[in-house]
Amino acid sequence: MQEKIVITGMGTVNPLGLNVKETWENVIAGKSGVAPITLFDSRAADLNVHIAAEVKNFVPSNFMDAKEARRRDRFEQFAIAAAREAMNQSGLQITESNAGRIGVIISSAIGGLTSLQEAILTNHEVGPRKVSPFFIPMLMANGGAGMTAIEFGIKGPCFSVASACASGADGIGTTLMMLRSGMIDAAFTGAAECTLTSTGVAAFDRVGATSRKNDFTPQPFDKERDGLVMGEGAAVFVIERESDAKKRGANIFAELAGYGATADAFHVTAPHEKGEGGAAAIRMALTSAGANIDQVGYINAHGTGTMLNDQAETRAIKAAFGNELAHKIPISSTKSMTGHMMGATGALEIIFCVNAIKEGILPPTINYQTPDPECDLDYIPNKAREAKISLAISNAFGFGGHNAVLAVRKY
Repeated sequence: MQEKIVITGMGTVNPLGLNVKETWENVIAGKSGVAPITLFDSRAADLNVHIAAEVKNFVPSNFMDAKEARRRDRFEQFAIAAAREAMNQSGLQITESNAGRIGVIISSAIGGLTSLQEAILTNHEVGPRKVSPFFIPMLMANGGAGMTAIEFGIKGPCFSVASACASGADGIGTTLMMLRSGMIDAAFTGAAECTLTSTGVAAFDRVGATSRKNDFTPQPFDKERDGLVMGEGAAVFVIERESDAKKRGANIFAELAGYGATADAFHVTAPHEKGEGGAAAIRMALTSAGANIDQVGYINAHGTGTMLNDQAETRAIKAAFGNELAHKIPISSTKSMTGHMMGATGALEIIFCVNAIKEGILPPTINYQTPDPECDLDYIPNKAREAKISLAISNAFGFGGHNAVLAVRKY
């Protein structure tokens, strides 16, 4: 029997808060992080989209050296801030003797899009001599992992997983397998993302993914849904083997119990209409966790609020659990509050699964008004619900046909 892998630290910055406590309080209160865009002038940029879920009141120098912060992209700043909270929660001490046995797997779907746009504009408007010498380190998708390792002196395996909006979940799942294999003793794992630039917003709008209502959105699983609302942020965990955590007297939040990943091999942006890949990833995660389908007490859905995703995910859940059981499992899309943080959302939503198990409260799907006959499951509409559960799963699906599912168990 393989040893349990446990979560001993959690950290986040996101549209609902700059730490885990603030974020959770806002989630169970059903608050929305969506507001008019302030990071740039969306109307001057002639965009169709004017709302987003931005991280508010974030001061990088509160989490790292001010000079170093200026040399880091916003997504890298998020990663370090979240990792610092996770480290403080875990009480993990990084020393010369253990640094090489600790990993950093902090993922990102896109990397430093803010820095990329700024560098292109600088090169075009002023000239190449004014492009920042820090541009490449600020651009690269592995920057969140690399900068975190440098910040805390961690010398074990260090990399980023890129699988679009499944990046965070795939990175955490990869870390789980590394710990089970004995390759490392502990890890900082999660994801960070900032795609809120005029180019990023325009790109997601052009592909037909974003809501254009600019008011009462997003509306996952609602009949009137018209697309996702973009978000930003990071979530990072400290995970380790149970025996090591107990040996140092760490507080254990939950067991990271299972991981499943599949590919649709269908379309670069559209999910398989029957949800076959998502269903297979769910079954794989439960097998990895040694769990049966009737043990799942909560599903944190990918739930983007697009017409195609929500319908396909509903079908995936029915295919994985059977129609009767699927209707009994509470499901919510917390993206209705956080917006879609792309690769980072799959990491943040593990915090919601952990706290749902610990606190006995399931987050709601807000903005839910009109039921859709094609999405007819229990989406915990508009108000958090008390429920004692011992196992939760989180779905993360991404462009390219990526499907990743993580299972979290009560400890």
